[in-house]
Amino acid sequence: MRALILREAGGKVSGAIEEVAESELPAGDVTVAVQYSTLNYKDGLILGGQGRLVRQYPHVPGIDFVGIVETSESPKWKKGDAVILTGWRVGETHWGGYAQKARVKGDWLVALPTGLTPKRAMAIGTAGLTAMLAVRALEKHGITPDRGEALVTGAAGGVGSVATAVLASLGYKVVASTGRAETHDYLRSLGAAALIDRASIAAPSGRPLESERWAGCIDSVGGATLAAILPQMKYRGVVASCGLAGGTKLETTVVPFLLRGVSILGIDSVASPTAEREEAWARLTRDLPVGKLDAAARTVGLRELLDLGPEILAGKVRGRIVVDVNE
Repeated sequence: MRALILREAGGKVSGAIEEVAESELPAGDVTVAVQYSTLNYKDGLILGGQGRLVRQYPHVPGIDFVGIVETSESPKWKKGDAVILTGWRVGETHWGGYAQKARVKGDWLVALPTGLTPKRAMAIGTAGLTAMLAVRALEKHGITPDRGEALVTGAAGGVGSVATAVLASLGYKVVASTGRAETHDYLRSLGAAALIDRASIAAPSGRPLESERWAGCIDSVGGATLAAILPQMKYRGVVASCGLAGGTKLETTVVPFLLRGVSILGIDSVASPTAEREEAWARLTRDLPVGKLDAAARTVGLRELLDLGPEILAGKVRGRIVVDVNE
């Protein structure tokens, strides 16, 4: 099989396309013929050997994949089943989807939803799944379209693109935050009702409270941006926090929580329960406009990933990157 293999030498990680024997695949009870994978921010870190996410080399990255079951010792799956994998630290501690085959635990897989093509499933991927988990979190905590504006930070990225499209389709007035003027038309096409320059919310004002503006927020940036947003949240507003592209430290006060009842909800898709994943995929199939999804994605081959890894870390990738592992 053909795979993108990362190797480490002298503390430096490099990658190349190699032919690998199927016998080298890691332990697992299901072997999948991979059709597509995708490129996420975490993949960019792994491709660059950053963050100490991978501890053992050689390694096959790729935290997502979709494909067809070839062999199965799991009672959940049989040969010919179409399946999706996201999370479970696949592509980090376990060989991932940047290869023509993958071997994993059957419990890590979910069925490809009826009506969703494999390619579109990877246009969604971990980023889209995370976005839908964030949308569901806002809904569960009472944030409905009539409550007011919903802010999406990092809106032109993978999570932000799907979040913008889904929220708009559900009737929310979405305000998309981005630092790239060239993405404005793209974000409007996804359904953004208004745009805001990320620089205007990139640093806290220093005031514990500001004028109330946002009913809900899906934040994929974190850091100073999240700290700046919290004082602007409406009474009982909710922030779904699902990213750290802008940093991991959060310097704020407890005032928004105590005087306005603001909530921060942490969104994790890596170890989310199977039932929660299945519900999120069903919602994505129903609530994410397919045409907008197609417009937000482009397809590349394995060889292009080494160049795209640094670009996604630098915030230069718009929308979603689908990886055809057989191209």
